[in-house]
This record gives sequence, C-alpha cells and structure tokens, in this order.
Amino acid sequence: MRLSSLLALLRPALPLILGLSLGCSLSLLRVSWIQGEGEDPCVEAVGKPGGPQNPDSKTGLDHSDEDFKPRIVPYYRDPNKPYKKVLRTRYIQTELGSRERLLVAVLTSRATLSTLAVAVNRTVAHHFPRLLYYTGQRGARAPAGMQVVSHGDERPAWLMSETLRHLHTHFGADYDWFFIMQDDTYVQAPRLAALAGHLSINQDLYFGRAEEFIGAGEQARYCHGGFGYLLSRSLLLRLRPHLDGCRGDILSARPDEWLGRCLIDTLGIGCVSQHQGQQYRSFELAKNRDPEKEGSSAFLSAFAVHPVSEGTLMYRLHKRFSALELERAYIEIEQLQAQIRNLTVLTPEGEAGLSWPVGLPAPFTPHSRFEVLGWDYFTEQHTFACPDGAPKCPLQGASRADVGDAVDTALEQLNRRYQPRLRFQKQRLLNGYRRFDPARGMEYTLDLLLEAVTQRGHRRSLARRVSLLRPLSRVEILPMPYVTEATRVQLVLPLLVAEAPAALAFLEAFASSVLEPREHALLTLLLVYGPREGRGGPDPFLGVKAAAAELERRYPGARLAWLAVRAEAPSQVRLMDVISKKHPVDTLFFLTTVWTRPGSEVLNRCRMNAISGWQAFFPVHFQEFNPVLSPQRSPQGGPGAGPDPPSPGVDPSRGAPVGGRFDRQASAEGCFYNADYLAARARLAGELAGQEEEEALEGLEVMDVFLRFSGLHLFRAVEPGLVQKFSLRDCSPRLSEELYHRCRLSNLEGLGGRTQLAMALFEQEQANST
Repeated sequence: MRLSSLLALLRPALPLILGLSLGCSLSLLRVSWIQGEGEDPCVEAVGKPGGPQNPDSKTGLDHSDEDFKPRIVPYYRDPNKPYKKVLRTRYIQTELGSRERLLVAVLTSRATLSTLAVAVNRTVAHHFPRLLYYTGQRGARAPAGMQVVSHGDERPAWLMSETLRHLHTHFGADYDWFFIMQDDTYVQAPRLAALAGHLSINQDLYFGRAEEFIGAGEQARYCHGGFGYLLSRSLLLRLRPHLDGCRGDILSARPDEWLGRCLIDTLGIGCVSQHQGQQYRSFELAKNRDPEKEGSSAFLSAFAVHPVSEGTLMYRLHKRFSALELERAYIEIEQLQAQIRNLTVLTPEGEAGLSWPVGLPAPFTPHSRFEVLGWDYFTEQHTFACPDGAPKCPLQGASRADVGDAVDTALEQLNRRYQPRLRFQKQRLLNGYRRFDPARGMEYTLDLLLEAVTQRGHRRSLARRVSLLRPLSRVEILPMPYVTEATRVQLVLPLLVAEAPAALAFLEAFASSVLEPREHALLTLLLVYGPREGRGGPDPFLGVKAAAAELERRYPGARLAWLAVRAEAPSQVRLMDVISKKHPVDTLFFLTTVWTRPGSEVLNRCRMNAISGWQAFFPVHFQEFNPVLSPQRSPQGGPGAGPDPPSPGVDPSRGAPVGGRFDRQASAEGCFYNADYLAARARLAGELAGQEEEEALEGLEVMDVFLRFSGLHLFRAVEPGLVQKFSLRDCSPRLSEELYHRCRLSNLEGLGGRTQLAMALFEQEQANST
C-alpha cells in the first residue's frame, strides 16, 4: 500500500529522473573517449622518434595548431664552381615539348612533279602545317611554293626507306602523325586533319585502307599507298632501326607493300582500317567517271580518292568536295541559328536581345562621341572617304570589287527570298554606306533602285534599302620571320651646314638616351659640305666634331664615326649610297634627322619592325606646333586646350602637355637593312639608266626607293616616342613636284591646330581693324 502510494507520488517526476540519469551517463562516456584520444599509438607514430609530434620541451604542449611562418632561403652560388648559363629556347613551344599534329609526305616522280604534284599542292597545302614532296630524281627543280626532297634513286623500296629516314631525322621530334600519300591521290584535307585530332598519339598505329598480301593470312595486311596511310610517331621511332635490314631482305616492286612487310616482319604490326571508333574511308574512282555526278555515300564521306589521272581531275574533285563542305557548313549554321532563337526566349532580355545576323556579336556600342564609328559614303563610281583627305576620289581596285560584290549579293538574296512571285533586276545604286566594326566585320547599307517583274510580266521600279554584313572570318596568324631585340642598330645622321648648331642638342640627347644606358647602337655622322664651304676658311662642323670627341672621352668604349662629303644639292638617296658602301650587308640602319630624339623604346621598335628580306619600317614622328601660334598648355588647360589632339609626351622642362600632330607628310626617318637597300638600289639602276636615273635620284627619298623598287612590305605607323620640336623644313626647288608638295604641306600643317590658327587670324583682323 505504501509502495503504491510512493509510486503514485513519484510518477510525475519519473521522466525527469530518467532524463537526468541518461544525460549523466552520456557525459561520462564522452569524457572517457576524449581521454583515450591522447593515447592513440597512431598519433605518436607520425611524430619524431621517442615522443609525440612537435612537443614543447618545457611545457610538453603540442603546437601543431599554430600557423607556420615561411622562411626565405637566400640563393647561394658556390664561387668555386663554374657558372652555367641557362639557355632559353627561341619558341615556348620547344621548351614545353609540344608538337604539331600532322605532317604530310607526298611521293612523286620525274614525270608527275610539275603536273599532279602541283595540283596536290594547290588543293591541300594551305590546310596542313607542312607538306613535303619526295622524289627519286636527282637534282629535281622544285616548282614555286613547294618543298621538294630529292633522294637520287627511283627504286620503290629505296625511295620509301629514305623517305622514312628523312622524316625520322628531321621531323621525328616535331610531329605526332605522318601521312604518306602518292601524288595521284586527292585528299579531303579538313577531314584528314580532324581524323588525326581524334586519335590518341601514345600508340603504335598503321592506319589506312587495309589490303591483303597475296598468299598470306588475314592478319597480314598492308595499307594501300594509293589511298594514303597514317603512321604514328611512336611507330616511326620503333621502325627506324629496322629500315636498313628491311631494304636488304625484302624485295617488292611497290613501296606500300614493302613497308607493310617490313612492319609485320620486324614489329608484328599490320594495317588497320578502324581504330578507336574512327574508320578510314576511301573511294576508288572509276575511269572516265564524272565527280559532279558521283553521289554515293562512300564518295561523299571519303577521306581520299584514288586514282587521279590528271591535274584537271584533281581540281574538279576539289571543287566538288569544297561545295559539299560549304553546303554542310550552311546547314550547320542554320541549325545553330534556330537553336539560338529558341534559347533567346528564355533569357532575361527575351527576343529584344537577339542580334542580327543571328549568332554574330551585336554592333559595337560607343561610350562617348570619340568612339562613334563613322560611315563612309560611296556610289558606283566614286567614294567620299579618300586616304589623302580629298573630298572625292574614284572608286577603283579592291574597293570597287568589294562594292560590286556587296550589290550582287544583295540582289541575289532578294531574288532568293521573293522568287517565283517577284524577280528583281538592278537599275542603279542610289546611295551606299559602309563601315568597319571591329566586333563584327564590314557593314553595308545600300539604297537600290530595282525593277520588279511579276510572274505575269508586269514591271515596276522600286527603291529599297538593304543591310548587309561581311563577318570577320577565322583569325589566322600570319607567318613572320623571327626577329630579336639584340640586333645592333646603326644610326645615320646626315647633317647640312645649316643644321650644325642643332646637332649639339642631338648629341647630348643621344648620350643621355643611348650611350648612358649602354644601348646596343652606334652613330655615324654624315657631314655634308657645300661647294665652297670649308675650303680655306673655318670648318662649319668644327663644333660638331669636338662634341663627338668629347662624348667618346666621356663614355669609354663609345665610338662616334663621321664622314665628310661635298655636294651642291644633296639627295637623301645619294647620301645613303655613301653610307651603305661603308657597312656590311647585314647592318640595320636607322636613318634619322637632327630633330629626332631616339630612345630605347624607339630603337626596340626599329629592331622588331624592320625584318631583313621582308619588311622596312618608316615611323611617323610627332611634330610640335609653332610655340608662337600654339603656346604650351598647362595641366589644367590653357590656350589651345580645346579640340586639339593630346601630345604623346610631356615637355620635360615644364611638365606640361605639348601640342602638335603626327606628321604623315614627312618620311625622313626609316629603319631597314643594308642588304634590302642595296637590292632596291640595284633594281632602280636596272630600270632607270643614264640621265633618267640622275633625274630620279634628285626627286626620290629612301622611302620612295623601297616603295617603287622593292618587293618588301613597307610598314608605316605612328611612333609616339619620336617627338620633334617645331622647325620649318627646307623645301628645295630641285625636289620632284610630289616631294616639294609634301614638304610644303608638312610646314603648313605644323604651324598649329585649327583653333590656334583661327585665333591668330581673328587677332590679326582685330589689330588691322583698329
């Protein structure tokens, strides 16, 4: 009775008692786990022998949770050991060990080198990084644009063996795949390049159209040489030691059979037509078969077509496959545009964010009035955006062909859209506008006067505006010769007697910007005396010679050479002839003026832009305005601070921007190699003879010689590092009409900006009126 009453009394508190008991039990169990973690033998095992990891010797505490502080270890080189200079490769591709994907080798002969081999080169050479032609003819003359390797023996096995040996020796470390074909084979180059891109390079692969040997088993197969075959780099490396043995042991009249037997006998590797899901597809073209009428799936999907009996058939095959690839590209573009339209609805902008044409970037959006892209107006006969600044000039050359192509394309697209209901015929172009958008390409807006003809023969004249876009295609890197900034620059300064006082400032600037930082450059002074100057009287260049000697004393190792010539009417070309004979042909000249101030950046751009046998560089210097008409501007603005263009440099004496403009009319500065100048000069002498040459030299500058008598690229660009003080050029009446006009125009444009000239005229009129 008492027990039941006690339970009834404790029943409300029973959950509390059970909860406290369970909590205390779990707490005691957790304490035992924490204490046991410090005794884990696995933790001690990772520390130092004899104790736990990172113990403190005084406190016995573990400091493993503290942050580690880095310690800088200074570089130390043992002076007793010889210093070994680290040589860097010319290209980063060589240093990284990366290789090109595919090299194509074409086996040709004496009879087909100038016919079928040329046809192969014209159809596929631009698709591959390197295309080589191997022939057994000794001393074969290579057609233009083709790299031919002559082995000197036309035996099939010997030719194949020497071809593989040459590929291994010269290109074994540079390419992953080697495709060997005959010159009577047409190859669909884009498909072959895509096939090589899908195959793994870390394998021994002999890939092509597999053929069985006569009397051999099914496993013994060789790749038919008429349809071409791929050899992996690893297989070529393994095959190289066995080439000599195969050439002596295996007899075969066909090079492809000889190679197949060599691979099977030495390495046990046969030809395969399918690998890693990729199948080598080829097509055997029947005799007198028209490629335009061939429509089988085997033909349409083939990598190679064989045999091709003549060059004309090779071009017809190329035309057929190019049309097929173009059609596939258009279909793929239409599919991508449809997908873009469907996905544009799901974007936050909706259909408003869809640009035209679909899939191309939207037009450039200017952020200020200075970034607005202007439109050039043209008609079918004239353009109103001329390079020389004239308001109107004839539309000719590439510009005329470009406009004609745009008009024809617009008419073709209109007929494609409205036929057969309407047929349009062009009457004339009313207005034309075009501009180049760097984000899209060349945009056109054409106002066309058209004659619309219905199906019933009704005619009516219509004026319609159409918009077209010639998009930017795939960007390609132009191959350029290798240049370096370590080339020594030979500065040439022609000096007239009137320019002698200004030469002292040039020499001081040359010392501070070239001699003091030890730039790899030399200076030659060409002192031009008049007919009577310096004869029996004081030397007008005495101060210049003394200043040059002082610089040589101040900077040991520097040498400033000078040459003295006498001329009544000095010509820039004649003066350059004198300098050219005194230097080697590999000299890089920098033709300069007394007002030029070359620095390290200018010299480096001279080295990089002047390429021997390829390009000559004539920079456009920045000419300061007349300080009387265009005073210096303060940093906060001042006279003439309105619409005049900003200066590329800063006046060192005032720290204020300098007003001026880039003088496009002057071409006195130039960078070129002596060999290129001598070649252009020899061509000038060959085309002009006697009195005609003498008259031409009086009216030509060095840039004109390169422009008219050299096949080099002539690079003309603004050079912000060349800043010249204001000076009026001496325009000799002995110059040609064009050069005299350019000289006068340079002096007039160098007076000041339009704002300064207008203010000067306004002030003069105000003074005259009062």
